[in-house]
Amino acid sequence: MPNTGLPLARIVGTGSYVPEKVLTNADLAHMVETSDEWITTRTGIKERHVAAPGQATSDLAVEAARRALDAAGMKPEDLDLLVCATVTPDTLFPSCACAIQDKLGAKAAAAMDISAACSGFIYGVHMLRSMIALGTAKRVLLVGAETLTKITNYEDRGTCVLFGDGAGAVVLVPEGDRRHGVLASRIGSDGTARGMLYQPAGGSAIPATQESVAAKLHTIHMRGNEVFKFAVRGMEEVTRGVMEDAGITADDIRLLVPHQANLRMIQALGERLGVPDERVYVNIDRFGNTSSASVPIALDEVVRSGRLVPGDMVVLVAFGGGLTWGALALRW
Repeated sequence: MPNTGLPLARIVGTGSYVPEKVLTNADLAHMVETSDEWITTRTGIKERHVAAPGQATSDLAVEAARRALDAAGMKPEDLDLLVCATVTPDTLFPSCACAIQDKLGAKAAAAMDISAACSGFIYGVHMLRSMIALGTAKRVLLVGAETLTKITNYEDRGTCVLFGDGAGAVVLVPEGDRRHGVLASRIGSDGTARGMLYQPAGGSAIPATQESVAAKLHTIHMRGNEVFKFAVRGMEEVTRGVMEDAGITADDIRLLVPHQANLRMIQALGERLGVPDERVYVNIDRFGNTSSASVPIALDEVVRSGRLVPGDMVVLVAFGGGLTWGALALRW
């Protein structure tokens, strides 16, 4: 968005939540043919959190949302818009955002979901910054929340070691003097590659049947090597585009916060962009891949640990099923 004098979207509160139960690599070794060494070497993951049987995506989202609202000094009734990025909603309809609105008591907020897989949070910010600039939204809650373990096939060692559950949230408001906020954002997609990472059944193409359930078509399917190559290239390109739009270089980036899908992917991205390891945030070892929750969980950890001070430049980037990708640059 060019410097038109319109307000920027500024993050004034962050929050995150992960379920209590932890599933370690050692636990997985008792469930499928794998080992801690195999998982760690290939992914960088040591453990992930798993939602309880009665714990829905909206339950995780509400906890993260409350923490973000507390950090922003707001109440749920102050919100005028609530957006949830997720591919594991409580129900296909109504939206997960409507469930969150109800549980929070955000009575004045319109509510809707975004489905862009792991890129969902970035897609949400990209959309909301325009709404905030135009004045059609002023106090917005954006949540990325997932319960991926509920659609994970624990007989497939190629995917079951990757995914965890969690939620991250931010509160966005207009920043009139434009000193802090989202300076640039880009999103993209390639539907021709949608078969690389997807959940085959459960929609109108393959409705639920005994056969589809038995064939485990309601779980995550992924062609990992192909996704890896596409993801590194896609994240590099979209990040460079955002850096160009914001007028910054790698030296200006105080912290790069990428989607936590694979440690080797994260390291390759930092190397290609020229951002040293100490300025690339990593928490995949503790949470695994939480899809749309990944980036906001990481951002909340960064904020609460005191790693950012006003004026710091932060770049967020993600890549996911669709295939989708997106990045944004913000001045804290």
